[in-house]
Amino acid sequence: MKNLQVGKLAVDILVDIVGGILIAVGTYNFAATAEFPMVGFNGIGLILYHLFGLPIGTVAFVLNIPVAICCFKILGKDFFIRSIRTIIITSLIMDFVAPLFPVYEGDMMLAAICTGVLSGLGYALIFMRGSSTGGSDFIMLSIKELHPHLSLGNISFAMEAVVILAGTILVSKNIDGLIYGMLISFILSVMVDKVMYGISAGKMALIVTDHAREVAERIDQTVGRGSTFLKARGSFSEADKDVVMCACSTKQMYGIRTLVKEIDPNAFLIIMESNEVVGYGFKEK
Repeated sequence: MKNLQVGKLAVDILVDIVGGILIAVGTYNFAATAEFPMVGFNGIGLILYHLFGLPIGTVAFVLNIPVAICCFKILGKDFFIRSIRTIIITSLIMDFVAPLFPVYEGDMMLAAICTGVLSGLGYALIFMRGSSTGGSDFIMLSIKELHPHLSLGNISFAMEAVVILAGTILVSKNIDGLIYGMLISFILSVMVDKVMYGISAGKMALIVTDHAREVAERIDQTVGRGSTFLKARGSFSEADKDVVMCACSTKQMYGIRTLVKEIDPNAFLIIMESNEVVGYGFKEK
């Protein structure tokens, strides 16, 4: 048991380091030189970096202290301790490791894309280990705790608009900066959701048909997916109906939709997004 705990801690620290490097490089080596308004406490750190020359990581660390105290009860002791470790690691990397890498001074659009992709990937890796970089992350995850149906990416996008606007007014001072800042925030939020959920994301089909058995067999033959039969009753006709439920990948859904229409042109087909599918044939627990 002790060896497992040590191994888990080692993996957590490794992920913190990798995630911290991605976030720091995206922020310091791509966003800072281009004067992009960034998101979160790193975004506030960037503003103070441009205005007063203060180190980004140190500013983010100092700002985290009161927020961490306020969110302690909501997020719990274990998450708080993990996050403090992550905050310390990422702050040190931001101030002492990122400056060792070359600074990108090329195309602004490419810089914005790289900032969003690298930072989003770094945040997602840290989130997936049950930790956080603090600051607005604490606030985001507190909202997620209170409203679990909300997407982390959407919460992030809504919250960071305020910081982006402040960065635009105080640093960029032009509409291009605002546009690039919103683009970075959008890419970052998409990366967080795609990395955390998109790898195992897919589609789910609910098929109301009079040929449920044939539809299920053809789905198995065509795309290699099993199905589940559900019993239902029409509210208007009060007739008993069979519903075929099938989870599949996005690519497989087109084939399923085609074969359903071939077998039963009158079938009622509902296609839904599924953020994550866990089980046989998909991601294992």
